[in-house]
Amino acid sequence: MPASRTTAHAVVVGSGIGGLTAAVALRQSGWKVTVLERAESLEPVGAGIGLAPNSQRALDVIDLGDEIRALAAWQGAGGMRHPSGRWLSRTDSTAAAERFGGPLVLLHRATLIDRIARRLPEGAVRTGSPAELADAGTVGGRPARVTTPDGDIEADLVIGADGIHSSVRRALFPQHPGPAYAGFTTWRTVVPAPERPFEPHETWGAGSLWGTQPLKDGRIYAYAAAVAPPGARGGDGEQAELLRRFGDWHDPVPGIIAASGPDRVLRNDVHHMTTPLPAFHRGRTALLGDAAHAMAPTLGQGGNQAIEDAIVLAHHAAAGQDLGAGLAAYSAERLPRTTAIVRKSAQVARLMSLTGTPAVAVRDTLMSVVSRLGPGLVLRTFDGIADWRPPQRTYAAEAQEAHAEQGAHEERPARH
Repeated sequence: MPASRTTAHAVVVGSGIGGLTAAVALRQSGWKVTVLERAESLEPVGAGIGLAPNSQRALDVIDLGDEIRALAAWQGAGGMRHPSGRWLSRTDSTAAAERFGGPLVLLHRATLIDRIARRLPEGAVRTGSPAELADAGTVGGRPARVTTPDGDIEADLVIGADGIHSSVRRALFPQHPGPAYAGFTTWRTVVPAPERPFEPHETWGAGSLWGTQPLKDGRIYAYAAAVAPPGARGGDGEQAELLRRFGDWHDPVPGIIAASGPDRVLRNDVHHMTTPLPAFHRGRTALLGDAAHAMAPTLGQGGNQAIEDAIVLAHHAAAGQDLGAGLAAYSAERLPRTTAIVRKSAQVARLMSLTGTPAVAVRDTLMSVVSRLGPGLVLRTFDGIADWRPPQRTYAAEAQEAHAEQGAHEERPARH
């Protein structure tokens, strides 16, 4: 059932990167949008995020891509290292940009959230507004409905962008097992750049890794991961835990840990959904991002795929088009792609999680051999991921929207 351009109302549950991108893209394609956020502010949970060329091209659709590309800080060489400092493989920022059509951009999540949120009108985002899906709605029939402390809201479309432990997903697919612990935990921090220059790197040890990446503002985004029981925490703080695990690794790792301070290290257990959902929609309700396909961070694609989801969803569900067909097309397009990336991320996570000395030695040797054969082989890991491009508007869709707009204009009463 096509929704009128002047009345179509979408409610987005969750104001993370995917939810806000969806709100901007839907509004751009003709929807009135309300974003409901449980937290009291838009301050994001997390530290840094890497945006690959695929999500940058998605952000081009809402005129944000070039603004993000301008924040790229990685120049020159980088690669993967052994805890001793020995390079296992080498890559180059120029080669990566040429292969995939753009740079890798590392930035603080707060920066990205702010840049996206600026594109929404005042009042579109309601913080301190927890929401639950009461009714998924039926296309061609009743609207979807969410409950909030201030009362129920009916909508032509509801987007569940409420993260890994999504209540919207549970309401849509109560029989799905949901996310499972991936076997490891992560730490993240942002600190001032060290005095001595360094090349960006990700260092792999036995059942652990460390990454050090520059930000455009001169700070450093550092992240770590290690095999650990779920729910485990450092009894004397996470900075002390990092020192125990990584304090004897190569420079600049120990200095970055020392600079992080006891209260500036975020720790989160990793959960992923290796069992895919049957679809990303039901009725008038759709899921995106971690709510739809939580993945391990080992390919750095979680936020990137959420942005892709948002742009593809807005493309297929543009106001004035058939919503049922649009949501079906969204599921058909996104489910296979994200399922493959979830599984590939899990495979890389298993490699990182190796703890036995022989297995770790074989893994490191293979990395070194592949690197010596050519940097293109290392970059090939991201073929089919970083080279993705957003769907293009068709002439028929643009003509249909123009016709709907003309009809709405003709129906408006003349003003005297």
